[in-house]
Amino acid sequence: MKQHEHFKFSPGVIAYPVFFVLTIWLVFWFEVRFGYNLSKYGVYPQTLKGLRGVVFSPFLHGNIEHIYHNTIPLFVLSTALFYFYRPIAWRVILFGILISGFLTWCIGRPSYHIGASGLIYVLVSFTFFKGVFAKHYRLIALSLLVIFLYGSMIWYTFPIEEGISWEGHLSGLITGLVFAFFFRKEIAKPKKYAWEQENYNEENDLFLQHFDENGNFIETKEEPEIEEELEPLSIRYIFKENKD
Repeated sequence: MKQHEHFKFSPGVIAYPVFFVLTIWLVFWFEVRFGYNLSKYGVYPQTLKGLRGVVFSPFLHGNIEHIYHNTIPLFVLSTALFYFYRPIAWRVILFGILISGFLTWCIGRPSYHIGASGLIYVLVSFTFFKGVFAKHYRLIALSLLVIFLYGSMIWYTFPIEEGISWEGHLSGLITGLVFAFFFRKEIAKPKKYAWEQENYNEENDLFLQHFDENGNFIETKEEPEIEEELEPLSIRYIFKENKD
């Protein structure tokens, strides 16, 4: 994708995150309305049946507090992803769900792991590290904003609180970091000025031609323009006799 096509707003920047958030709320409403408990479709580590949670767990939440705390970060981070990293946004989300879920299945405790927090950690990790690695001023600014808003989430990658899947958080953090290294193409590149190009030649630089070898400004006198001689203006009148 060309440089000028980056950082352009489109309806999908808002529509896709809204759709994803509405989906998890719709699943939660279905559980509450009809009295179903879909937690058994979450990730249950080291069991064949628990592998289905790799796909389903981001859409499942235990209670209203759980889904509420995941809604705002998920919307904000996915919106930023679709705006700043549009060419790879879907790949980050889809592969992020699968890989972080599988890592949770590998390292998790024998319990059901549910919630979109694993994907949220993928987005936080990817957005921060990718901005640093890309060295683009807009992406670096986004990285700083993300770490300011969600930097405290790093503590929840450790087993400091009972009932929280720190394994899912850690899996998401690792997955996002790997993606930051892996997705090198199709992102905005830092702008290079003329003197940073490999084929740059100082002698052909029109600006530097106004200075001598000691850095002194050379005043150039413009030759006066030669005005073209204009032919004298002539006006001719024609009289017609009125025969009436």
